[in-house]
Amino acid sequence: MPSTEPRGPKQIYKALIWSLKGLRAGWTYEASFRLEVYFSIILFPLGLWIGNGATEKALLCGSVLLVMSAELLNSAVEAVVDRVSPEFHELAGRAKDMGSAAVFLLMANVLLCWMLVLWQRF
Repeated sequence: MPSTEPRGPKQIYKALIWSLKGLRAGWTYEASFRLEVYFSIILFPLGLWIGNGATEKALLCGSVLLVMSAELLNSAVEAVVDRVSPEFHELAGRAKDMGSAAVFLLMANVLLCWMLVLWQRF
């Protein structure tokens, strides 16, 4: 059912608040997310410094942001699966494993992007 509320600054503000609550929940409850934030504190400025031009900077920094985004989505899937049923089910396990695999692939993407950019420097 579509929302009957008009779109505007009030809804944008609400969306911002919900997003900040999600970031806070990720930080509070997910050790992996905290670790990725620590890495991003190092890698993001380094990517801005190392990258030659906007494209390289976007690849280096964007790849790091994608990992954190996927981690939050993975955590959301895990929370919903656990809420629906705390008992093990093959499909629930598959959903959690696939979320984890998505994070892993994006971490591999970070390595690939950084290695390719750094390869050109040396």
